[in-house]
Amino acid sequence: MTSDTGAIETSTVETDPRSAHDPAAAVPLMERIGYGCGDLASNFIWQAMSIFIVYYYTDVIGIAAGIIGSIMLFSRVFDGVSDIAMGYVIDKTTSRHGKARPWLLWLAVPFAISAVLLFAVPDVSPFWQTVYIAVTYNLVCLVYTGLNVPYGTLNSLITQDQYQRSLLNVFRMSLALVGVLLVSNLTLPVATLFGGGQGGWIVTFAIFGAIGTGLFLFTFKSTRERVQPADEKRRQTPVPLKQSLRTLGKNRYWALATLFILITYVFNALNSGAVVYYAQYLLDDTWLVGVITTAYIVFILAGMAFVAPITKRYGKRNAIIVGELITLVGYGVMLIDLGNVYLIVAGTVIRGLGKAPINGSMFALLGDTIEYGEWKTGIRNEGMVYSGGSMGIKIGSGLGTALLGWILAFGGYVGGGGEQSDTALFAIQALFVYLPMGLCALMIVLMLFYDLDKRYPAIVADLAAKR
Repeated sequence: MTSDTGAIETSTVETDPRSAHDPAAAVPLMERIGYGCGDLASNFIWQAMSIFIVYYYTDVIGIAAGIIGSIMLFSRVFDGVSDIAMGYVIDKTTSRHGKARPWLLWLAVPFAISAVLLFAVPDVSPFWQTVYIAVTYNLVCLVYTGLNVPYGTLNSLITQDQYQRSLLNVFRMSLALVGVLLVSNLTLPVATLFGGGQGGWIVTFAIFGAIGTGLFLFTFKSTRERVQPADEKRRQTPVPLKQSLRTLGKNRYWALATLFILITYVFNALNSGAVVYYAQYLLDDTWLVGVITTAYIVFILAGMAFVAPITKRYGKRNAIIVGELITLVGYGVMLIDLGNVYLIVAGTVIRGLGKAPINGSMFALLGDTIEYGEWKTGIRNEGMVYSGGSMGIKIGSGLGTALLGWILAFGGYVGGGGEQSDTALFAIQALFVYLPMGLCALMIVLMLFYDLDKRYPAIVADLAAKR
């Protein structure tokens, strides 16, 4: 293994990212679709929770927004730590199905059951309802960890080709967005169809859970694990946890990618969770949740068609920076009149186009850090690396959801659909517009420090020479 100060650390690594594409490494179309269906499965439950869970607890069950925000932040931070443990478990897993795929088989049904329990809050005192919510929410998060960390890890085990990983991520995020699109438009109508109230929500999530289980099983059946460590000894001997953690500490690109994912999911949680409040209290129509979310998702999907060729030519980092700038332009359009439905939708369309390269590239960024870590330390630990991505999702989503609850509470929001004060309305505007704008600017700054795209081809070539 080349040392940390070896020749490849010099300018020889500054290779055009386009050279990383190897046509012989092409992943079959059905496998790309199957891989993407894993995130579609997750989003039938996870995104439905992200969009509606705070609203469900505050306006259907009647729990104070500040309490819900605190529960979710604690749960997500705790669960983010458990991601590291799950990553280590994956790296030690050996089965005839591989190290990541079997977890999709084992946990597909428990995930659906835990999601139904989340909405089945018993009719007891508020204290015991809060306890029930805390327990079931942690349960869902833990089961999701057991699915999401191996699912993310699977990308790096299917192929080592940088372009093919980007394609897999495009399929993943495109189908994830299809899930968001379906969930945002179907959840309220389906819950209403089944009587509304708590019973309608429980039946709705039972249906979503059954669909998610079937999709996870399809992902399991249609994918294969192919990539092995360059060091033959590492294939047979699991890396000790302490040593594996040390390798993460030496991987600066892993830290940047994980932090980027965390901030992205803070943004996503605010964007998803605030839209129902914005539609109800600023635009005076909750059914606009579907319109706004559909405009956002459809144009992310439209932009996804161009992500792979753009990132192949210019690199993922550059595409992400331009995408965040376009997103800020979309918010600028919305700021012209925050009460105008047409400007909100127009700005949302622009935001969707801007977010396409972010959604299409961020997990591929994380996958590329695996090879950098292996080249730098001699240890290939896919599970631990992808646990960082899952940790970023959990903590970012938890922080975003907590901010949603805390800022609503600070602004004096009163649940139940009544008249809101000016400070409460401003809090909703801040959650839907001002805070997300700041996060976009922060993500641009972060990506300026990520230059692995140019270095990656030479790193992979060095690893291939060792094999």
